[in-house]
This record gives sequence, structure tokens and C-alpha cells, in this order.
Amino acid sequence: MSEESIWTRHYNHPCPWDQRFAPLSLPDMLEASAARDPNAVLIDFLGRHYSYGETLDGVNRVACGLKALGIARGDRIGLFLPNVPHYVAAYYGALKLGATVVNFSPLYTVDELAHQVADSGTKLLFTLSATALLPTALKVLEASSLERIVVGSVAGALPVGKSLLYRMFKGKEVAARPDDPRITSFSALIANDGRCAAAPIDPLNDVALIQYTGGTTGTPKGAMLTHQNLTANARQIDMIDPHHDAPDRILAVLPFFHVFANTCVLNRTVHRGGMIAMLPRFDATQALATIGRVKATALPGVPTMYQALLDHPQIGKTDFSSLRVCISGGAPLPAEVKAKFEAVTGSKVVEGYGLTESAGVVSTNPYEGLNKSGTIGQPIPGTRVKLADREDPTRPPPPGEPGEILFAGPQVMKGYWQRPDADAKVFVGEWLRTGDVGVIDEDGYIRIVDRLKDMIAVGGFKVFPSQIEAVLYRNPAVKEALVIGVPDVYHGEMPKAFVTLNPEVEAVDGEALKAWLNPQVGKHERVIAVEVRLNLPKTLVGKLSRKELVAEERAKAGG
Repeated sequence: MSEESIWTRHYNHPCPWDQRFAPLSLPDMLEASAARDPNAVLIDFLGRHYSYGETLDGVNRVACGLKALGIARGDRIGLFLPNVPHYVAAYYGALKLGATVVNFSPLYTVDELAHQVADSGTKLLFTLSATALLPTALKVLEASSLERIVVGSVAGALPVGKSLLYRMFKGKEVAARPDDPRITSFSALIANDGRCAAAPIDPLNDVALIQYTGGTTGTPKGAMLTHQNLTANARQIDMIDPHHDAPDRILAVLPFFHVFANTCVLNRTVHRGGMIAMLPRFDATQALATIGRVKATALPGVPTMYQALLDHPQIGKTDFSSLRVCISGGAPLPAEVKAKFEAVTGSKVVEGYGLTESAGVVSTNPYEGLNKSGTIGQPIPGTRVKLADREDPTRPPPPGEPGEILFAGPQVMKGYWQRPDADAKVFVGEWLRTGDVGVIDEDGYIRIVDRLKDMIAVGGFKVFPSQIEAVLYRNPAVKEALVIGVPDVYHGEMPKAFVTLNPEVEAVDGEALKAWLNPQVGKHERVIAVEVRLNLPKTLVGKLSRKELVAEERAKAGG
């Protein structure tokens, strides 16, 4: 029986699997929702509301302002922004003009930002007058081909009372905007009537977003996501929600610059006509308060975020009664974290899976019905998944063995920006290689075993870190765990574990954990050490990250 026939016979999402998605541009998607109810609230920014009609007016003004500056169809427009209302206006405004958006993390260094500006050919950059952002953007303006910066103010987007307080007490967080003809204020950009001709858009072929991979190794590559990639994925995600007639208020603590939030929070909610409760960054205190204040119905996040909320002293005092679903992605969700969060909040946590190259989401557990912990669920509508041989992706894996996960669907990227060499490595016909190794069970649920590049070669045996990490998480003392391969003269590599500890459990040392762990795993999986740390490295979006540990251990070995 083929993988596809398994999940189509046991499909648990509340819609038929075999779906087709008509071509749709992102600006048209926003305009359709605004036309349905222009007075509905789209953005709640720390208590200030922006309706769909008001937001669309801002989008039109951004488009006309950019056009007046000479920005044209196909130009690349960078967003160096946290989650603020300016992001939504700049994002859809640039797209309405036919330009391509490039997302940049607000945590980038000057070198990181300059490299991706140069690689993408970004002409204009949106940012804020914040000391954490503007000085970096100015240095890149001086040292790259970047032509112009548009600078917004956080205070201007806040409710009046909070705006005054921000100006009074947060002055040290505001950087002065130089008097430079290459620098335009956001308010000056939108000082127009918003009436200018929109560019014709081909949703199937026009690139809406260049999204750089978070890549754990090597130089990040820019995934080219078309309008159709992004709107199709937004519609696919919306289809699997069985509560279409219920209020839709999503908490936006994941950063919009990341593809997970860009699709699951921003684009999906705009398509639905829901409300986004937007926070500039993840802060557990603020997140819990906002859930109660806006009566949030959905909370997308990464596993470390759910753990941080569980650790917060206010978790027991927060009203979670409005919360229908929490969507976890970005990294494997420990079963213990899922169970504890559900027990404490009474909400359901479903685990899903996606990549930058998939415009967001490939598969997820159903919101209702069979939810298999430790799996990434079933493919979302219109998406096909299959397994391939780990050595030769053109062949199926040997019977009964895990294989590399490949997928196809309307959300598959157009390719990598100016990297045909990388395209040749990742595409197998219409199928895209994920680099993840997995199995598909009798119900069509996908379980990831590990990543090909994370696999540890121990004397000819293949060891998958996640299998060892899963055992470590069964120890009540372990809060977080990462396993990497470290150089070994005899075996080539050997597994080594790094953990943080739960403060409420009696502390143990690395030797005790090693003695507990090794008898429970295969001989080739036994770790040479367990190192206890106060913190483990994380990516910009909060996922646990191996690459820093790998670099550290290789430096030790080299020394």
C-alpha cells in the first residue's frame, strides 16, 4: 500500500484531502477580507486596534509612497522589523506594488544583514528608530548597495497613553534619525491618499517573498516563495481548523520574519478575517497577560516557548478558557511538555511540521480527533508526502526502513534565489527533499526519526540524536536535551549529550545521567558524556540549536 493511499483512507482533518487552490495573490487575499468586513479588527497592538479597512488604507499608502520613491515591480524590499503594525503595512504594501519582500531578523549583526542585503539585491529597507535596529541598518546603508531606509516609530503605533509613557521612559531605546536624503520616515512615506495603480501580479510565477533558510550549517539560502505558494498554504492551514464559525483571535509572539509566523499567524489570519494580538517579542509575562486580555483562541509556538510559559509563576493564574488550540512546530515537542501544558491550561497542543521551502506547513496533527504524540500528523490538504532511500532519493527506502521525507504540493517553493546548484540538490522532479528521515504508520501519521545531516556515524553505525534525546527526556531531572557527534579517533564520531535541568527536581550531575542513560540505548548509541549546562543554544525563533555545540566541540578537537 502506498503512503498516499494510507492517509487518504484514514484522513482525520475536517476536509477532503484532495483539494485544488485557485491562483490568488497576497494583496487580493487581504482586499477580499477587508471587503467582507472593513470594521473588523485585524491588529491588536498592545491594546491599540487597527481594523481591516484602516490596515488596507495603510497598505495602499505604503504602495503609493514606494512608487513615488521609484520602487518598481520586481524590486526587493527588506523588512528589518519585529512584530509591529508597520510590518503588516510594509509587507502587503510592497507586494501590492509588485515588489518582492525579503525578511531579515531584527537580531542580525551588521555582517549578517549586509550579506543578505547584497545577496538578495535589496534596494530599500524598512526598520524602526530603535537602538537595537537603526544603528545596524545605518551601517549597512553605508557599506552596501542598499539605496534607502524607511524608519518607523514604535511610539506612534501604541495607544495614546502607552505612547506618552514610551516617549518619557524609553527614550534611551530610541535612536536619532540622521538628516540624510536616503532616509525617509514612515509617516512621510504614507503621507498620500493611497490612490495609485497596483501592479499586475501573476500569483503562480511572481515571487512574493525571499525567505532565507535558518540553516544549521553553511550559508543561508533564499527560498523564493510565490504569491500562490503563500496564499495556498494559508488556505490549506485554514481548512484544517474545524471551528470556522467561531471567533478567531491568534496570539502573535512568533516573529513575522520567520516563515512559521508569516504563514500560520499573519497570512492565515488575514485570509480568515481574524484578529492578530501582536507582541513585538516573546515575553512570557506579556504573553500570558495578553491571552487573558484578548481571549486568544490560538497560540502557535515552538517547544521552548511552551516550556517558558510553564516555568512562569503566573501560569496558574491565567485564564486559558478561550484557547482552543496551540500549534507547536519548528522542533520536536517533548511528550512531557505537551502533556504538562495541556494539563495546566486545559487547551490542546497539536504538533505540525514545515520548512522555509514549504512556505510554512507540510503536515500537522488534527485539531480534533486522533492526535499522536511524537508525530507530525498527516499531510495537510493538497499535499503529498513520500519516503525515499536515504542514499538515492529517486528510489523508495528498503522495506521496513525509515526514509528521507519528500513532499509535493502548491506550497513548494519556486527555487533558491540565484542558486541553481542548490535547486539541483533539493528537487527530485516535482518532489522536494526535506533532509528529514521518517516513517509513516498504518494511519498515515508521519514520525520524524532525525535529520540526515545530524546523523552521527559511529564506526559504520548510523545513530540518530533524537532517539537518544527522547530517552533523556524521560528522566524527570532533564528539562532540555541535545545530542551531537564529537570527533573520535577510533570510531570517527561518538555521541555526546548536553542537558539543562528542571529546577523543581533534585539536581543530578552528568556522570549520574550518563550512567542512567547508557543502559537504555544500543551499544553504538551510548554517549561518551552528558554535560549539564545552565542554558542550551537556541535559534532566533527559539528552537534548540546544535550547530554552536558542534562548532565548540570541533574547536576543542582541533586544539
